[in-house]
Amino acid sequence: MPKLLTLLQWRFEAWIDSRHQRTDTQQLNHRNVYILPTQAGLMFGLTLAILLLTSINYQLNLGYALTFLLLGCALVSMHMTHYNLHGLSLHLRPVAPTFANRTAPLQVVVQSPAGHTRDRYGIGLRLSGAPINGITWINVPADDMAEIALGFVPTVRGHQPIPSWTIETRFPFGLFRAWSVWRPASGVLVYPEPEHPAPPLPPLQSVAAGTGAGPQQERGEWDGVRSYLRGDPLKTIVWKKAAQAMACGTELVSRDRPPTAPAELWLDWQACTGLDIEARLSRLCAWVNCAHRSELLFGLLMPHTQLAMGSGESHRQAALRVLALWS
Repeated sequence: MPKLLTLLQWRFEAWIDSRHQRTDTQQLNHRNVYILPTQAGLMFGLTLAILLLTSINYQLNLGYALTFLLLGCALVSMHMTHYNLHGLSLHLRPVAPTFANRTAPLQVVVQSPAGHTRDRYGIGLRLSGAPINGITWINVPADDMAEIALGFVPTVRGHQPIPSWTIETRFPFGLFRAWSVWRPASGVLVYPEPEHPAPPLPPLQSVAAGTGAGPQQERGEWDGVRSYLRGDPLKTIVWKKAAQAMACGTELVSRDRPPTAPAELWLDWQACTGLDIEARLSRLCAWVNCAHRSELLFGLLMPHTQLAMGSGESHRQAALRVLALWS
């Protein structure tokens, strides 16, 4: 029986997916909102059936009145439950890239239809595959919107689709469950999972800086010096000018540090020998993050692909994108 129920559920979800096109904005209407009684609703219906049979058997006029009064309340609640979703619109905000096996945050805006003066209570959203108790409930004010944050954990790098959503309500009495399925069209870019702990970076390579890269000699009174800053080493203070500064009441001066030759860091695919493809990408991803945190000038060498030297957040994103989409 459990296997049969699982098969029926899978076939039903496949049928639902075939009826819903992928879109980042979906309007809920009578064509894509479904409604069925809940377990409480089925028990309520069974109770009404027993009341009706008892009233017929014993000719109880008050029993008839109570039965049809409760039946009328149930029918009204069915329309209210369906109307609680009808007219709402769902919009998915742009999804930021994330790393594999880390949560990708999703922001969804639930918009109430314009001109409606009725609040929508007990609106629940859940990602496909999430447990039943993983549903998040919100209320949508009349002629306004509400924002909800959910997340899922992608396990594979590259462009990954966002799972389907289920939006539902059981308002007001919980006798019926109205729901709809939403399949966003956008995907999320998933970077390789960084290796942890990250191994040491490859050695830096110095860049030729010309003949002026070494320490410079003093060629004038203020050539190669600056005002003293608190914390400067004592050996950098120009002591020949210290007495003059104290006598004249001026500030001390310190020598500038000799200019250093810039260093480049090449993150090479060949430097990760002995690892499989995904492990190499994971190590390179960790190196990219380390080089960015250290504010180093780095480039990326991949088979048939090369990313030129650069630095900054945009360069880091470009390197991670190359690793995510490499094949």
